[in-house]
Amino acid sequence: MDLERLFLFREENDLTQEKMGAIVNTKKWSITKWENGKEIIPLPKLNIYANYFNTSMDYILKLTNKKGSTISCTTLDPKIVGQNIKKVRKDNNISQRELAKELGTTQSVIYGYENGKFLILTAFAYQICVKYNVSMDWLCGRGR
Repeated sequence: MDLERLFLFREENDLTQEKMGAIVNTKKWSITKWENGKEIIPLPKLNIYANYFNTSMDYILKLTNKKGSTISCTTLDPKIVGQNIKKVRKDNNISQRELAKELGTTQSVIYGYENGKFLILTAFAYQICVKYNVSMDWLCGRGR
């Protein structure tokens, strides 16, 4: 997953890592790790970036080259995200077990995602978007 656009947005807007950390409510070292590809940005933080820079999660993650966005979402709802994961799975006629195997996790984790028990990891959501050609913004329920 290429997170170069996190850095580019910050630089284009003349923001320090400290200032960006304040915007997304995290520490400078997290911003550094995300920009350097040492860690993957959590979905709630990615959502804040997309809202702040008025762009899509898809653009930030290089799933599209369309920069602008009219989509905005204050918080991500694990239940809506879970429903969308289930829809992708059903539309592609795969079981929870099969999806879990593709993502390198367990069926119980997929069950937890689909039932809104907890929010999917960014890396797993990204894999779903790439493999099944769906939008990260749609998957995360942005622009409902």
